[in-house]
Amino acid sequence: MQRDGACTSLWQVDMPDYTSKSQSIPENVFDILIVGGGMTGIATGLLLQKAGKSCIVAEAHTLGFGTSGGTTAHLNTFMDSTYDQIISDFGENNAQVLHEVARKALNLIAANVQAHGIDCGHKQLPGYVYSQNEDQTKQLQKMLEGSRTAGLDIDYVDEIPVPIPFEKAVVIERQAQFHPSKYLFGIAKAFEEIGGVILQHCRVEGVEENDIIEAKTASGTIRARHLIYATHIPPGVNLLHFRNAPYRSYAMAVKLRGNNYPEGLAYDMYDPYHYYRTQDVDGELFLIAGGEDHKTAHEENTEACFTRLEAHIKTYYDVESIAARWSSQYFEPADGLPYIGHLPGGAQNVWVATGFGGNGMTYSHVSALVFHDIFVGRESKYADLFNPNRIKPVAGFTNFVKENADVVAHMIGGYFSHEKLESLAELAPGEARVVKYEGHRIALYKDETGSLHAVNPVCPHAKCSVGWNTAEKSWDCPCHGSRFSYDGELLTGPSKHDLEKISLRKLVEEQK
Repeated sequence: MQRDGACTSLWQVDMPDYTSKSQSIPENVFDILIVGGGMTGIATGLLLQKAGKSCIVAEAHTLGFGTSGGTTAHLNTFMDSTYDQIISDFGENNAQVLHEVARKALNLIAANVQAHGIDCGHKQLPGYVYSQNEDQTKQLQKMLEGSRTAGLDIDYVDEIPVPIPFEKAVVIERQAQFHPSKYLFGIAKAFEEIGGVILQHCRVEGVEENDIIEAKTASGTIRARHLIYATHIPPGVNLLHFRNAPYRSYAMAVKLRGNNYPEGLAYDMYDPYHYYRTQDVDGELFLIAGGEDHKTAHEENTEACFTRLEAHIKTYYDVESIAARWSSQYFEPADGLPYIGHLPGGAQNVWVATGFGGNGMTYSHVSALVFHDIFVGRESKYADLFNPNRIKPVAGFTNFVKENADVVAHMIGGYFSHEKLESLAELAPGEARVVKYEGHRIALYKDETGSLHAVNPVCPHAKCSVGWNTAEKSWDCPCHGSRFSYDGELLTGPSKHDLEKISLRKLVEEQK
């Protein structure tokens, strides 16, 4: 199963790429075109197809290629933005609405598993959050009070499922987990069986926004009455790119000596926090641990993130072997809530779901519920809360300014300092660097055979300079999170275009 990086996730093991029934674009006009074949796109398509809407999903690569293939698959009704924060910024009623729709999202997943007989290791488990110092304990008390106000079943406990010292801990009942690839493929199959269309390797290259949307692809034109961008972040340049900051998170699946795999989901309270759970894959248990988050392309040595995570795990567990390690991308919204609804600045029939933070598996199905209400004409109590056009001058304003001041700094100064723009030099196999040669800035990568791959380091999206991700072997944009392969091929948006390839031979000849 393919992914948007060099590292293999646990969810790719023994999983071939999904095989779609459709290989060509039907000529009919669909009710809804969904761009993006991850968890959000397929879950939304299935729910809308069941509601009688004709849906087509266009995926640029293969199902689960992006973040859905790199999640750690925690299913939560409590979020990275805690309920006390939500109450402070959006009020008690909206906190209760958030909890209500999160619970419905988890129920929808469970219903899909049962209705379609999906063997994906879905399991309901309690979630534990624990403090390890006085300040965290105070934060935990606020989290508990806010969560209770929102309606969660939460209380203090004396024990947690991980062997880590703690001061205080709470348990939130009825959380869950699953094998995301098996679930994704299961709902994709169900979607196709009831008439939904999935096209893989079908990148949408341009969209004409009229009453009938016309989406141009290399395979032809898809026509639909509505378009939903379920691409993690919408392509092109949009206001939402300034309301979401791209981050990367790291994960490992390890085998333990003994049998002390945690029975439950666990989270510490550091920033960035660590998280743990167990997954049974075909009768074999794995401890999954994650953390070490950072803004995309703001960590020079991403291998060090894995090293730190491994050291953290081995502090508390007797690790026999590391079965898989991988990283994944998410987008942090400025005010703590995702953007699900009409795309700001787009035509009235263009929609978006983005800004899920670290709760993508839950918010993917929240998106499906919100879009279901929108397209079946039902009044939705959830749509206003997640409206992408919401204006909150207080909530998230500080984060908005901080994140975008950082973007402006990159646009003006470039990601690399002048000291790091060295002259053209020898690279070791597997090494990459942005260099300066005769006034030209070049992003260079030497593959394992010794061949050089050169691209223009300027991201086509907003002209920021990309940085090298040593772990995933990709060029990552620090401004809005676009990612490219070592030879410039677009892996994830919002850019619509590849990095410009540079012919080194031609460049040298021009300087003679």
